[in-house]
Amino acid sequence: MTNEAAQSGAVDENSVIVVGGGVAGIAASCALADAGFRVTLVERRGYLGGRASSYFHPGAQETIDNCQHVLFGCCTNLMDLYTRLGVEDRIFWDSRMTLIEPGGRRSVLEPSRLPAPMHGLPGILRARCFSVADKAALVWAMGQMMLRRQRAGVSLLDWLNAHRQTEGARRRFWELVIASALNASLDAIEVTYAQKVIRELFLNSPEAGAMGMSRVPLSELYGGVEAYLEARRGRLVRGQGVAGAAWNADEQAWTATSEKGELRARHLVLALSFEAMAKLLPQMPESDGRAALSARLSRLTHWPICSVHLWFDREITELDHAVLLDREIHWMYHKSRWQPMREGSYVELVISANAEFARLPREAAIGRAVEQLGEYFPAAKTARVVKSALVKEVRATFGVPPGIDAVRPRAESPWPQCFLAGDWVQTGWPATMEGAVRSGYLAAEALCRSVGDSRAVMVADRKPTGWMRLLG
Repeated sequence: MTNEAAQSGAVDENSVIVVGGGVAGIAASCALADAGFRVTLVERRGYLGGRASSYFHPGAQETIDNCQHVLFGCCTNLMDLYTRLGVEDRIFWDSRMTLIEPGGRRSVLEPSRLPAPMHGLPGILRARCFSVADKAALVWAMGQMMLRRQRAGVSLLDWLNAHRQTEGARRRFWELVIASALNASLDAIEVTYAQKVIRELFLNSPEAGAMGMSRVPLSELYGGVEAYLEARRGRLVRGQGVAGAAWNADEQAWTATSEKGELRARHLVLALSFEAMAKLLPQMPESDGRAALSARLSRLTHWPICSVHLWFDREITELDHAVLLDREIHWMYHKSRWQPMREGSYVELVISANAEFARLPREAAIGRAVEQLGEYFPAAKTARVVKSALVKEVRATFGVPPGIDAVRPRAESPWPQCFLAGDWVQTGWPATMEGAVRSGYLAAEALCRSVGDSRAVMVADRKPTGWMRLLG
């Protein structure tokens, strides 16, 4: 902004306010800063990351993630954001998925040297947790998802019923690996989203299905955001929530208000959860599309994720992570394997889409988790739990039921020079960090287009390899 403009109160035509410092807001801010905009990123909390963040737990006296978040090799835009921030080397990668039954028997799914989509077939055929009938059912279902696009508007449960899935295949693969990955019950999942998970993680290429976990607490991944913005004429404002915004058509400017004052800019990006967006709507200007957006938001639902954090006095397993079958615990992450401790063992257990578990009192939930953990790892029965923590993220993810794509809005909002971001915006992805980054990048692209800049921000999907190149 020139001195003359500053004295007259004019708004810098390249100024942007991004409301919300979650992954979507961070992505939009960084992309817009790189495009030459002067960005002010506003976050009501004192830390960044939203639902993919970490915080100091006073009871455990440890910094913990609000829930274990993972990424995969297919998450091209999330890795692009990590590369921008210079933290791509802080991700621990693994291509093995160990499935464990109560009693300790293990099966390992890992890519072979066969070309895609056959690279995962030997692992399924060798897996002892599946019967011969289960394996035949899984191969048949994956073949169907590989060969043809599934019809939208159908639930995964109905699709499984129509494709002869056995009880074992349903319980030990679809309900666990797929339903927990999408954090919803089988009847509340649009089959096209299940197909996306299957194709990306199991069919397209071995690289696309590799799983990544942060070697540091999640919020440390965003530690460089403030310096990144400042180096590009932007700034980060923490501890300031936006309660409303007004558009001045004469000045072509937005004024965002909070309990600490006002912020003004030419452009506005609302990168909020859908619940927070619904609360903000009444404080936004009247417009023809506001009621329609409110109706869309009212149809979105959330699902809970619980995580139990346990610190043992000794190591209970040599595994880095595992899928746990037939019990309430779905995933075990042995975090001290990639976030080293001086002594003992730090384990995080994840329970997805289980409202009953989320209602349990703290001691009952932790006790149940410890008891079930011992069914998979005998050492957990004799090791001493030094300390523990329970995190209930009751609004962890938005649901992806049949018809959800008709509900999710695009990045363009009902107001001029205002754009929407958040994993719930139309990205083609479910509620993931990758989906959040994509929404931020889409908002940045839409804003750039509004001023005549047609630059591409979104990173292309990872290309299929092997025979999958023929299927696209």
